[in-house]
Amino acid sequence: MSHFNFEYPYVFLLLPLFWICQKKCPPKSEAIYFPYIHILIGGEKFKSLWLEVFKWFTFIMFLFALASPVKKTIYHDVKKNARDIMLILDISDSMKDIGFDLDHPKKRKIDAVKEVVNDFINKRVNDRIGLISFASSAFIASPLTFDKNYLKEILKKQQVGLLGSRTAIYDGLAQSLYLLESDKAKSKVAILLTDGSDNMSTIKFDKLLNFIKKSGIKVYVIGVGAKEDLNINRLKKIANVSHGEFFMVQDKNALFRVYNQIDASEYSKQKAQSFVVYKYYYYFPLIFALISLMLFIYFKSVKGVAK
Repeated sequence: MSHFNFEYPYVFLLLPLFWICQKKCPPKSEAIYFPYIHILIGGEKFKSLWLEVFKWFTFIMFLFALASPVKKTIYHDVKKNARDIMLILDISDSMKDIGFDLDHPKKRKIDAVKEVVNDFINKRVNDRIGLISFASSAFIASPLTFDKNYLKEILKKQQVGLLGSRTAIYDGLAQSLYLLESDKAKSKVAILLTDGSDNMSTIKFDKLLNFIKKSGIKVYVIGVGAKEDLNINRLKKIANVSHGEFFMVQDKNALFRVYNQIDASEYSKQKAQSFVVYKYYYYFPLIFALISLMLFIYFKSVKGVAK
C-alpha cells in the first residue's frame, strides 16, 4: 500500500507570509539596461507579467522542496510456518461397505471418507499435502504439493480394488515416513486412516516402530468402522510412539469431528511483519525552482522593472 505526503507540511505556512511581504514591503533595485532589447523580449508590461510568474513559481517550488514530498510504501511480510502432511488412506475391500454415512446409509465407506478428507484438504491453505493409498500394496498417489485442486482430483480417483483386496497398513505408513523424512520442512505430520488389521505388509511391526521413533514424525491414527476389525493395540502404539493420537470412529459425522480436531491441533502459524520504504521527490521541485529563478534573474536584469 502506497501513499504520497509531505514530511514537513508546515513549511507551506510561509506562503501567506511571502504574499504579505510582497504587499507591504516591495523590493527596489537598480536595473541594467540594454538598448533595443525590447525588440527581443517584448514590452514592459509583458516583462512585468513574466517576472511575477517566475517569482511566485520559484518561491512555491522552493516551498515544495523544503516540505520534502515523499512516497511511503508499506510492505507486509507474512512468514508462514506451514506443515508437510501425508494422508495415508485405506482402499482395501472392506472400504466398500455401506452404512458409515448415517445420512446416506447406502453410500460406500470410501466415498464418505473421501468427502471428509476433501474438506480437510480445503482447510489446509498453507500446507503441502501428499496422499498415499494402500490395500495389498502401498502407492504414492500424490507427492507433497501445494496444489490443492490437483490433490483433490487425485483423491477422487482413489477407488476400492485399485491396489488389491488385502491390507498393508505398515507399508503405507512406512512409505509416507520415507517421503516426509527426506523433506526439509520443520513440521511433519502423517494421518493414517484404516478400517482393518494389517495382513499384507512386508515391513515388520517392530521395525516400523523404530523407524517412527527415529523419524520424529507425529502420526495421527484413525480407525473407522467396527473395533473387532482393527488391531487397536498396535494402532495405539503407533500413535503413542510418535507422540500423536489414536481415534476410533463409527460414522462419518464422528470422522468429521476428528479431522477438525487434527486441523485445530496442527494449525499453521503466520507471523506478519510490516516495513515502510520511503522514496523522496524533493529534487523535482528544487530543479524547477532553480530554473525559474534563473529565468527571473534574466528577465529582471536585461531591462529591469525597478519599483
